[in-house]
Amino acid sequence: MTTKLWAALLVLFTTLLTSSAQILWKKGSATLNFDILGILTNYYLISGILLYVIGGILLIIAFRGGEVSVLYPIIATSYVWVSLLSVKFLGETMNKFKWAGVAAIIIGIILIGYGSKDRIPGAL
Repeated sequence: MTTKLWAALLVLFTTLLTSSAQILWKKGSATLNFDILGILTNYYLISGILLYVIGGILLIIAFRGGEVSVLYPIIATSYVWVSLLSVKFLGETMNKFKWAGVAAIIIGIILIGYGSKDRIPGAL
Protein backbone atom coordinates (compact mmCIF):
# COMPACT_ATOMS: atom_id res chain seq x y z
CA MET A 1 0.00 0.00 0.00
CA THR A 2 1.28 3.45 -0.88
CA THR A 3 0.95 6.10 1.81
CA LYS A 4 -0.60 9.22 0.40
CA LEU A 5 0.93 12.63 1.07
CA TRP A 6 -2.42 14.00 2.27
CA ALA A 7 -2.49 11.31 4.98
CA ALA A 8 0.98 12.26 6.23
CA LEU A 9 0.03 15.95 6.27
CA LEU A 10 -3.22 15.16 8.09
CA VAL A 11 -1.30 13.28 10.80
CA LEU A 12 1.04 16.26 11.12
CA PHE A 13 -1.95 18.61 11.51
CA THR A 14 -3.48 16.22 14.05
CA THR A 15 -0.33 16.44 16.16
CA LEU A 16 -0.68 20.23 16.24
CA LEU A 17 -4.29 19.87 17.44
CA THR A 18 -3.49 17.35 20.17
CA SER A 19 -0.45 19.33 21.31
CA SER A 20 -2.62 22.42 21.59
CA ALA A 21 -5.04 20.32 23.63
CA GLN A 22 -2.24 19.44 26.05
CA ILE A 23 -1.41 23.14 26.51
CA LEU A 24 -5.10 23.81 27.19
CA TRP A 25 -5.16 20.98 29.74
CA LYS A 26 -2.15 22.49 31.51
CA LYS A 27 -3.86 25.89 31.63
CA GLY A 28 -7.09 24.27 32.81
CA SER A 29 -5.31 22.33 35.55
CA ALA A 30 -4.39 25.60 37.29
CA THR A 31 -8.03 26.28 38.15
CA LEU A 32 -9.42 22.75 38.21
CA ASN A 33 -11.98 21.95 40.88
CA PHE A 34 -12.82 18.29 41.25
CA ASP A 35 -16.58 18.68 41.24
CA ILE A 36 -18.94 18.31 38.30
CA LEU A 37 -19.67 22.03 37.96
CA GLY A 38 -15.98 22.91 38.24
CA ILE A 39 -15.11 20.48 35.48
CA LEU A 40 -17.97 21.50 33.18
CA THR A 41 -17.11 25.21 33.51
CA ASN A 42 -13.38 24.75 32.98
CA TYR A 43 -13.28 25.94 29.38
CA TYR A 44 -9.59 25.20 28.90
CA LEU A 45 -10.18 21.59 29.94
CA ILE A 46 -13.31 21.19 27.79
CA SER A 47 -11.60 22.80 24.78
CA GLY A 48 -8.64 20.46 25.16
CA ILE A 49 -10.93 17.43 25.28
CA LEU A 50 -12.73 18.60 22.13
CA LEU A 51 -9.44 19.10 20.29
CA TYR A 52 -8.36 15.60 21.29
CA VAL A 53 -11.63 14.12 19.99
CA ILE A 54 -11.24 15.99 16.69
CA GLY A 55 -7.61 14.87 16.50
CA GLY A 56 -8.61 11.25 17.07
CA ILE A 57 -11.20 11.38 14.29
CA LEU A 58 -8.70 12.98 11.90
CA LEU A 59 -6.08 10.39 12.79
CA ILE A 60 -8.49 7.56 11.93
CA ILE A 61 -9.21 9.24 8.59
CA ALA A 62 -5.47 9.64 7.94
CA PHE A 63 -4.87 5.94 8.64
CA ARG A 64 -7.18 5.14 5.73
CA GLY A 65 -4.65 6.87 3.46
CA GLY A 66 -1.56 4.90 4.28
CA GLU A 67 0.51 2.52 6.29
CA VAL A 68 0.58 2.84 10.06
CA SER A 69 4.33 2.12 10.04
CA VAL A 70 4.80 5.29 7.98
CA LEU A 71 2.14 7.53 9.52
CA TYR A 72 2.41 6.75 13.23
CA PRO A 73 6.02 7.92 13.70
CA ILE A 74 4.89 11.39 12.58
CA ILE A 75 3.05 11.59 15.90
CA ALA A 76 6.46 12.20 17.49
CA THR A 77 6.17 15.77 16.21
CA SER A 78 3.79 16.28 19.14
CA TYR A 79 6.86 16.59 21.37
CA VAL A 80 8.17 19.35 19.12
CA TRP A 81 4.85 21.21 19.08
CA VAL A 82 4.41 20.94 22.87
CA SER A 83 7.92 22.25 23.44
CA LEU A 84 7.32 25.27 21.20
CA LEU A 85 3.78 25.94 22.43
CA SER A 86 4.82 25.71 26.10
CA VAL A 87 7.41 28.43 25.52
CA LYS A 88 4.90 30.66 23.72
CA PHE A 89 1.81 30.15 25.91
CA LEU A 90 3.09 28.94 29.27
CA GLY A 91 6.31 30.94 29.53
CA GLU A 92 8.45 27.82 29.88
CA THR A 93 12.08 27.84 28.80
CA MET A 94 14.09 25.59 26.51
CA ASN A 95 17.71 24.74 27.28
CA LYS A 96 20.28 23.24 24.93
CA PHE A 97 19.36 19.68 25.88
CA LYS A 98 15.70 20.25 25.09
CA TRP A 99 16.63 21.81 21.74
CA ALA A 100 18.90 18.83 21.04
CA GLY A 101 15.95 16.53 21.75
CA VAL A 102 13.73 18.51 19.38
CA ALA A 103 16.42 18.30 16.69
CA ALA A 104 16.76 14.54 17.23
CA ILE A 105 13.01 14.07 16.83
CA ILE A 106 12.94 16.09 13.63
CA ILE A 107 15.94 14.20 12.21
CA GLY A 108 14.30 10.88 13.13
CA ILE A 109 11.07 11.80 11.38
CA ILE A 110 12.98 12.93 8.30
CA LEU A 111 14.89 9.63 8.24
CA ILE A 112 11.66 7.65 8.49
CA GLY A 113 10.19 9.77 5.69
CA TYR A 114 13.30 9.22 3.59
CA GLY A 115 13.08 5.48 4.20
CA SER A 116 9.47 5.63 3.07
CA LYS A 117 9.97 7.79 0.00
CA ASP A 118 8.85 4.97 -2.25
CA ARG A 119 5.62 4.82 -0.23
CA ILE A 120 4.91 8.57 0.06
CA PRO A 121 4.80 10.34 -3.27
CA GLY A 122 6.66 13.63 -2.97
CA ALA A 123 8.54 12.68 0.22
CA LEU A 124 12.14 13.86 0.35
